Amino acid sequence: MSNTFGNIFRLTTFGESHGEAVGGVVDGMPAGIDIDTAFIQHELERRRPGQSKITTQRNEPDQVELLSGVFEGKSTGCPIGFTVRNTNQRSQDYTAMKDLYRPSHADFTYQSKYGIRDYRGGGRSSARITLSRVVGGALAKLVLRKEGISVQAYTSQVGDIKLEHDYRSYDLSQTETNAVRCPDSEAARRMESLIAQVKADGDTVGGTITCVIKGCPVGLGEPEFGKLNACLAAAMLSINAVKGFEIGDGFNFAHERGSEVNDVFIPSGSTVHTATNHSGGIQGGLSNGEDIYFRVVFKPVATILTPQRTVNIHGQAVDFQAKGRHDPCVLPRAVPIVESMAAMTILDALLEKLTNKL
Repeated sequence: MSNTFGNIFRLTTFGESHGEAVGGVVDGMPAGIDIDTAFIQHELERRRPGQSKITTQRNEPDQVELLSGVFEGKSTGCPIGFTVRNTNQRSQDYTAMKDLYRPSHADFTYQSKYGIRDYRGGGRSSARITLSRVVGGALAKLVLRKEGISVQAYTSQVGDIKLEHDYRSYDLSQTETNAVRCPDSEAARRMESLIAQVKADGDTVGGTITCVIKGCPVGLGEPEFGKLNACLAAAMLSINAVKGFEIGDGFNFAHERGSEVNDVFIPSGSTVHTATNHSGGIQGGLSNGEDIYFRVVFKPVATILTPQRTVNIHGQAVDFQAKGRHDPCVLPRAVPIVESMAAMTILDALLEKLTNKL
């Protein structure tokens, strides 16, 4: 089983949803970086369950403990080990489902591949494991901050409620002012109402997260198989429930002409910029110095609280109704996860660029 992400900046994760703890090891962290533990904890609190009435009510404090790689408040260059204890599991909620394959979950595929699975909350396939990514992403952000690079994501669509303009039309500093993490307060209110209604119906709803990366230098990525857009796509598609990725104008390119979407170069002092940014900040697989922006589509959470038909481990058709505490919409808690995967991808590419210059 592959449990490591990255080439130079690497995150290896461990743990299960209902095990003793979830954690990881970050290798390749540059030495001498100020380790802001309050910032790391804040990032985890943005992802943690039980943070609002529209998220799962599993109540975990998600307190991170850094075990190594930090001395006198700075990174030493050694691996940074960390752990977060699970404290609010209710494994009994899953006992009745241990012999079932839940629709659209990893139960069947996991059992088929490994011959064994932890049925408690999905075990290793649970979205709870993403908290390790958030810790890794927080550490990456601390490095990127020194380089003047920022990563900002926000909820841009829930169900059929969608922001009609691109990121430049919104004050992204308003993203954290509401439970949905949407920079448009009116749209956020309608999104929250929709999620509450879906939750009352015992159902779930999907949506889209937009991410904007500012301050990237020119030349991150590789021109062939290590294209930066491909690396970002792989990172995003590794997140639980993600089913789609598009960068820049994305699928809109399908009905446009080159004369309409080519990003024309213009002189800008001692450097070069583009008059438009339809490409989303990446051309030929390399960053071009403009804002990188992309969208990530999340499917509705697979666990719904209404009766369903499925198959058990004996191949028999059966009826079942899920129990447990689940998100009616994953978008609000997924915003920091998207940011974290983007931050680790960009830092890895930045370190590779510096290595190639040595």
